[in-house]
Amino acid sequence: MIKKKPVSVKGLVFDMDGLLLDSEKVVKRSWDYAGKELGYENFGDHIYNTVGFNLKRRTEYFKTNVDLDFPMDRFAQMTREYYYKIADKEGIAVKKGAPELLNAAKSHGCMIGLATSSRQIHAEQSLKRAGLYDYFDGKVFGDTVKEGKPSPEIYLKACKSIGIEPEDAVALEDAPSGAISAHAAGMRVIVVPDLVQPPEEVKQFLWKQAEDLERVIEMIWG
Repeated sequence: MIKKKPVSVKGLVFDMDGLLLDSEKVVKRSWDYAGKELGYENFGDHIYNTVGFNLKRRTEYFKTNVDLDFPMDRFAQMTREYYYKIADKEGIAVKKGAPELLNAAKSHGCMIGLATSSRQIHAEQSLKRAGLYDYFDGKVFGDTVKEGKPSPEIYLKACKSIGIEPEDAVALEDAPSGAISAHAAGMRVIVVPDLVQPPEEVKQFLWKQAEDLERVIEMIWG
């Protein structure tokens, strides 16, 4: 049997929430708690429509789909407080295969980038808590770009931050908006779904889809 030759990959660029960290479920709970205080029931369900959005895009979503006068600043502060209460009490789990994939990338000489919609202060704190911060050669955050996902800006900047051309890098995402962003940047895209499955229009351009990050190691390097 002829062994399949591994593909050439010079860099990997990761999303964070829902991909490296099992944090989206905690975000949903924090939205439920904050929403209830503001008079909205089951408010966490809105996360299914906004996975991968940065603060700017989520603000636009709430003002369009919930209330033009939605108190975003207050809601954001409340959700942060609830999120960290849960995180401090229960922790935020690292997704299956995340450390192994990051170590495999390093062992194969890949540069590693981050392209997260989260704010810089939150993302850095989360990665440090999880013991993943030092793996990254470059990082781009939701509050350091003008246009959030699905704009390609964040992935183009992430590739630049690690000195790799987009066509030589692979993006790893859990959310459709992030997959669209990376594809528009000219990257190969692997989706590892978390809260939502990729729709057909996203599946059509995916390079690969995996059930967890551990499986990605085999997909890339055999």
